[in-house]
Amino acid sequence: MAFWSSTSVFTSKVPRKILFMFTLSLSVTYLFYSLMSCYNSLQFPLQENYVYQGRLVTEETTFVTLREKLYSASKGFTEFTEAERTTAFSTVKDDAEAEQRTVEWIKTQASPTKSAAAYRTTALEREHQEFSTTDSELRVNCTSDYGEKKLPQAIIIGVKKGGTRALLEALRVHPDVRAVGNEPHFFDRNYEKGLDWYKDLMPSTLEGQITMEKTPSYFVTNHAPKRIHSMARDIKLIIVVRNPVTRAISDYTQTLSKKPEIPTFEVLAFKNRTLGLIDASWSALRIGIYALHLESWMQYFPLSQMHFVSGEKLIVDPAGEMAKVQDFLGLKRIVTDKHFYFNKTKGFPCLKKPEDSSTPRCLGKSKGRTHPKIDPDVIRRLHKFYKPFNMMFYQMTGQNFEWELEEDSESRSSQD
Repeated sequence: MAFWSSTSVFTSKVPRKILFMFTLSLSVTYLFYSLMSCYNSLQFPLQENYVYQGRLVTEETTFVTLREKLYSASKGFTEFTEAERTTAFSTVKDDAEAEQRTVEWIKTQASPTKSAAAYRTTALEREHQEFSTTDSELRVNCTSDYGEKKLPQAIIIGVKKGGTRALLEALRVHPDVRAVGNEPHFFDRNYEKGLDWYKDLMPSTLEGQITMEKTPSYFVTNHAPKRIHSMARDIKLIIVVRNPVTRAISDYTQTLSKKPEIPTFEVLAFKNRTLGLIDASWSALRIGIYALHLESWMQYFPLSQMHFVSGEKLIVDPAGEMAKVQDFLGLKRIVTDKHFYFNKTKGFPCLKKPEDSSTPRCLGKSKGRTHPKIDPDVIRRLHKFYKPFNMMFYQMTGQNFEWELEEDSESRSSQD
């Protein structure tokens, strides 16, 4: 009774209007703090993305690791304009959407010249899809193709029939290498399609992975060095070379398999066999004048950005050559002798998984063809033709590929 009596006295002394204002202010204060709480839970990670990254941890370790790689790769992620910040806040609806928007930004992140308006347009076009995207759907999409497409940081530029395919397949075993399977031929045949077209051909990569491609014809294309330099002057170039005589015969063998009606190797190699005039304009022979082609590349790139692989050693000691290539690319030596098995039938190594007992994976039928028998006198003349160019190539690269030892060996065997 005392309580009710005191309450009635209080209400009688305090005007109802003041009591109403007091109650209203309490309600507004509560509403304000509630809204701030919701705002913080939806805040887009613009200033401290490492906090946002920690908030996205899930129970699946692989998903966490992948996401950490993605966020650490997004350099400059905090450098948004105020207009972009406003757009981001207005379109983010829940945590799942925020996660998806972050991923979309990483995947569509362009060069620093891309305008804020272009970014906002992309965001609005995909807004209806993001609203319905759940975290479980996002997790399903985290495949080996997840990441960001980039222009290549390394290219195998040559040479044809030197062993470029074998090298590329061995490199693709490395977890930090992502490479295009087919030859893009961008810098020699498709340059007019533009860098966006070229970039779109590349596989998606995560932070720490290298994007690569191989097109052996680049090495002998006159305008390729300038074009590649204009794209990336710090790019790393790999050239696989082998004895130019053996390479020419291999080149001819490949053409013969497609066009059986072509003349013999001996006919194509000479302008006048009686006078001993070799036809250096024939592509099969011209490619092997390595010093001539290397001179064009050295006008744009220092030797420190080039690595020369011995095609012969790539067959007899693939692990040794792979160790050098991995060092050149700044990769950990993961591809070792455990990854190779020598196939006596094909005459070259095949790839295998060290932890797997399955059949080794060899290159296709187009590799390891049996060469036609060539007149020994023609081979001797070709060795003589290439010798000064080989000496020049050794001097330019600082490497002795010892192709003359093969010539001496062939000469002794022909005399026995």
